[in-house]
Amino acid sequence: MWLRTFWGMKLRLHIFWRWSSALNISILLKTFLCFGSFCLSTVRSPGSSHRTCGALMGSVLALAGAGRQNWPFSSDTPSPQWDTPLPHWDTPPRWERRDGLLPNPGSFHALHHSCKDVFPQQIEGVKMIVNKTLSSFFKASHTFHLSAVSPSQYRFHVEHRQSDSHGKDTDSPVLIGEMDSSGSLNAHSLLHLSERIRAKAVFQTQQAQFMTWQFETEYRGSDFTAAVTMANPDVLRESVILVAHFLQSVCSGLVLGGELVYHRGRHEEGGILTLAGQYSGPNWVATLNAGKGGAHASYYHRANKQIQVGVEFEASTRTQETSASFGYQMELPEANMVFRGMVNSRCIIGGVLEKSLSPLPATLLIGAFVNHRGDKLQVGLGINVG
Repeated sequence: MWLRTFWGMKLRLHIFWRWSSALNISILLKTFLCFGSFCLSTVRSPGSSHRTCGALMGSVLALAGAGRQNWPFSSDTPSPQWDTPLPHWDTPPRWERRDGLLPNPGSFHALHHSCKDVFPQQIEGVKMIVNKTLSSFFKASHTFHLSAVSPSQYRFHVEHRQSDSHGKDTDSPVLIGEMDSSGSLNAHSLLHLSERIRAKAVFQTQQAQFMTWQFETEYRGSDFTAAVTMANPDVLRESVILVAHFLQSVCSGLVLGGELVYHRGRHEEGGILTLAGQYSGPNWVATLNAGKGGAHASYYHRANKQIQVGVEFEASTRTQETSASFGYQMELPEANMVFRGMVNSRCIIGGVLEKSLSPLPATLLIGAFVNHRGDKLQVGLGINVG
């Protein structure tokens, strides 16, 4: 009896071991086939041959981290994600574009504009600006400024606009002129020679004396910008100032370039080289200019739709001075108000409030700047009509 029981238990154990081995092999084969089909679907996906190792590793890490968010520390098991690839696998990284083209970096003078637009413009005294659009091509403005620090003056500003079918802007200013009550003139002329080439001429006079006359030619390629400027050429005095700019988009977020300034006169001759770099993210821009003459660094960050901040640092080897500034801009769309404030290392604190007087075509400006080190206060009030 006991021998029959022993052989029966042995037979049952043998059958159970065979069944469990077949089940394990079946599970392993199914897992291997699923993994193989997943890899084949990933390799055959469009655009996978252009995918970099960094993007692939990032996708794998994101896929591995998605299932470990709640499991195994919670009772909820993760959903199976091995059958379908992630949506961002077929999308290129942020610094690449599907067409393989990089954006144009823009002008060299506009590298720090994102940060500078956050800072308020100093206003003092009483200022009134009246804008009048006479036609789609002609615009004029009158500025009245009453000041207790500088002489009061009147400025007349004229712009002639012409439709530009080649450039990005539909209306680009071609002729700009401004003259004040003292007789000083500031004139600009902009001409688009082709789709990528534009020429610019600037003339500035102080009363009856010429101060600046310069000519600039700029070429904007698909991913670079090159410009040459000649300022104050004088054949009799054998003096001239030449400035060359070049910017190259390394990727959609990184721009590298430089500026070379050459000055020649009767008794002196020299040049200054400045290197520039700019890296931009989804909501921030960092820019740096460094050379023999000094350094200029700025950082711009847009926190949300209402708040923008900017930080600037400037150092000059000629004056042996450094300064740091912090500015911010806050928009209140419900109240039609924009406030800009700043504070710098020279103990200057200021702010300007802009209030749109809708439905009237006018904007009210109120500003105040305090210099704690110099014990000075400047208050301004302005209105912009039109």
